[in-house]
Amino acid sequence: MSAETPLLTRDAAIALLEWYREAGIDALLEERPRDRFAETAAESAARQSAAGASGAKPVARNDPAPERASAPAPGSGPASEPSGGFPAIRVAVPDDLAVADARERARSAESLAELQEVLAAFDGCNLRISAKTTVFGDGPDVAELMFVGEAPGREEDIAGVPFVGRSGQLLNRMLEAIGLEREAVRVTNTVPWRPPGNRPPTPAETQICLPFVQRQIELVRPKILVCLGSPAAKAILGAQEGIMRIRGKWTHYSFGLEANQTIAATAMLHPAYLLRQPAQKRLAWRDLIALKARLAE
Repeated sequence: MSAETPLLTRDAAIALLEWYREAGIDALLEERPRDRFAETAAESAARQSAAGASGAKPVARNDPAPERASAPAPGSGPASEPSGGFPAIRVAVPDDLAVADARERARSAESLAELQEVLAAFDGCNLRISAKTTVFGDGPDVAELMFVGEAPGREEDIAGVPFVGRSGQLLNRMLEAIGLEREAVRVTNTVPWRPPGNRPPTPAETQICLPFVQRQIELVRPKILVCLGSPAAKAILGAQEGIMRIRGKWTHYSFGLEANQTIAATAMLHPAYLLRQPAQKRLAWRDLIALKARLAE
């Protein structure tokens, strides 16, 4: 029994590391853990010591609360470093001002290359803190067909290219089935940074990133825009129903009032969903046939 213990321990450690990797935890920030309980106790003791030295009376329960020091404005200066040795990360608040700033930055880009640079310099979304790369888009600058998904996965985060994992490989086979090559199609996501642990992006995270994908669609100006999955359809097309109700139906995506600023658009099942539900591939095949016919018009 004792001879098997090291092997079981090793297998358990390997399983734990695999679980960490799937959850997105694949890097160590420090060689030793940070004791936040000790930091809190030290900070509390320092405050009490400072209050006793200055002779300030403690705040009673019925006394008005002291005013809090206002937080520094985003981007106003370098973040301070706490006593534990960890640099303080500037956390962005995706409010209306931040969304307006993202919209102005995206609108200033006159090409996809400029838009990629603007997005790489944008720090208004907290997802970029944990993501390895900014997954901008892939494909030609001018394409008749454009796909938009939800967010990058682990493989996409490592490669910096959208749809390169299992779902991307299935998408490639779907395109080949109707005579299209991946190199001729533009692909991107509503959110360019991988959420931790592959969780869905929050509405606030999607909203702050939306101006950049909208500008990307405007610059590519595809003949047909396809949203993969319900989250992308809701964000880009404003769909109110689930993907099973809206898939296969055609609508329009407009970014202006002119006739050439309107794009035919539809929604399809996401390849990741098809990997989990292979029986639904029959619906995806119907949508692919309709997409092929629409491209031929």
